[in-house]
Order: sequence, then structure tokens, then C-alpha cells
Amino acid sequence: MASESKPGFFQRLKDRLTRPGGGLGAGLARLFGARRIDAAVLEELETRLLAADVGVPVTEELLEGLRARVARQQLDDVDALLAALRSDIAAMLTPVAKPLVVDRGAKPYTILVVGVNGSGKTTTIGKLAHRLGQQGLRVVLAAGDTFRAAAVEQIGVWAERTGAELIAQQTGADPAAVAFDALSAARSRGADVLIADTAGRLQAQSHLMEELRKVRRVMGKVDPTAPHEVLLVLDANQGQNALAQAVQFHEAVGVTGLVLTKLDGTAKGGIVLAIAKRLGLPIRFIGIGEGAEDFGEFDATAFAAALVDGRQSEAATTAGNET
Repeated sequence: MASESKPGFFQRLKDRLTRPGGGLGAGLARLFGARRIDAAVLEELETRLLAADVGVPVTEELLEGLRARVARQQLDDVDALLAALRSDIAAMLTPVAKPLVVDRGAKPYTILVVGVNGSGKTTTIGKLAHRLGQQGLRVVLAAGDTFRAAAVEQIGVWAERTGAELIAQQTGADPAAVAFDALSAARSRGADVLIADTAGRLQAQSHLMEELRKVRRVMGKVDPTAPHEVLLVLDANQGQNALAQAVQFHEAVGVTGLVLTKLDGTAKGGIVLAIAKRLGLPIRFIGIGEGAEDFGEFDATAFAAALVDGRQSEAATTAGNET
């Protein structure tokens, strides 16, 4: 069923990832016409890659491959250049496009969700609970962000909306104690999945990062294999700072999967490439809006097409729908 919804999801990604006409390749053909690829074309493409937050190392790697093919006369025009760029980006992202697979033998399969303030953790938890619930899994949510009363309320709303069970304590409770109790309760109730929230924290706050390590250790006392997944939620609008967050959270707690959120609010989706190249961590999901349907598995080929092509003009979209 997931595969059936994928084309619609990635069409929305293409529509939202960039402003109209704002993809990496947008306007290159108009700008340079049908002339052969030269230094000016490649320089313009380099500028666009850097502006899209692809980062210097990945930009250089992509351009090196394209220049080599131009030198071998394998690419005749801008259209061929962009097709090669799409292919190279997809090849770079394919190794990290790994969907989350819940081990149904682990009762419960435990997912610890981490990230900085405002990255979209709570919304991601809700969407993930909705997705897993639709797969017939019994889900428990742990309100591990005990610093904000609003956080417990927000995750409670998602629990109600998705039919998940909620385990929470009073504001100010020890997050490790909440995690311990939630995992113990989920286990005794025969839940399939436990998704544990944590308070948002900046990666530079060493005492709060140590608290995350404690949460992880305490979960291991209930189940030595838990958590089975440490899911880091990153806001794509943060650009290169999102890369710094990924590096430091991974060093602190051993991230096993990534969720890239708010791709509908940025024209800089290239940060996905920078993170993939630097860390090689599995990208589980991407988010392109607030609705449960705006959350899907990461697909390397579709993402590469959305990043390079950008959004079609309204006329092109209408024409495409009518044919």
C-alpha cells in the first residue's frame, strides 16, 4: 500500500521543495540555449549547488564527474547534463535510502526520537504512530519531554488521533524514569512498538546530551537490545547546521536513522546530500507538511528528480494533468 501512495507523495515533494522554476536545473536551458556545455554552464551549476546547501565537498565531487563526461564528449547539451546530475545524485543517495523495518519479534520494538528544539519531533512521532497504526501495529507513545507541559499535551493529542496509548508523568519528572516506566509498561501490555519522545536540546548542551545517554542506558536495563532505533529528526531549513547536529547527536547517542522535516519550507534540499555523504546514516523518512499524508519513506530517485527539476510551472502542471 505504501508504494501506491508514493507517486502522489513525491509529486507533492517536487511541488513544495522549491519555488516555481526554482530547481537546480531550472532555467539553465533557457539561459544557455542549445550550445555545447562549457565552463560558464558548469560554473553556473556550481553556484546553484552551493546555494542549495549541497556543500563544497559534494559539489566538487558531482562536478568532477560531470566535467569528466563532458571532456569525453558524453554530454552534448544542458538537458543531458541535468539528466547526468539527476542520475549521480540518485546514485549518491541510494545507499542511505533505507526504510524503517520494525522487527515484530521485538516486543516492543523501541524507537527513541531525538533532535533540537523546533525540529518537528512531536509531529514526526505523531505521523509515525499513524503510519505504524495503519500497518496494524499496537503503538505506545512515551512523553519523555518532561520540561514542557505543552509537549505532553501535544503528544497526547497525537495519541488520541492515532489510537496509540500514551504514557506520561508530571512536568519535571526524570526523563530516564519516564523511559524506564514506558518501556516496562509497553512490554507488559504486549505493545508492538514504543516511540519515546525526548526534550529538544541543542547539540552543544553537553549536560543535556549526557541526559540522552542516560535515557538510552536505562532503556537497556529493561531490554538489553533497546532502543532498537535512535531516530534523529532534522529541520532541513537549518542547512549546514543540520549537518553539525547530525554529527554531534550521532557521536553522543549512536543515531541509527534520520528524518528530514520541513522540506516544504526550504529551497535548499541539498543538505540531504551533504548529510548522506558525511555520515552515511540511513534516511528513513522525509516530511513536506503538517498532514499525516505529508510524511513518507525516502526515495533516492524521486528526491533527485525533485531537487534537480524543481516545481513545474502551473501551465506545465495543468497540461500534464490533462493529457
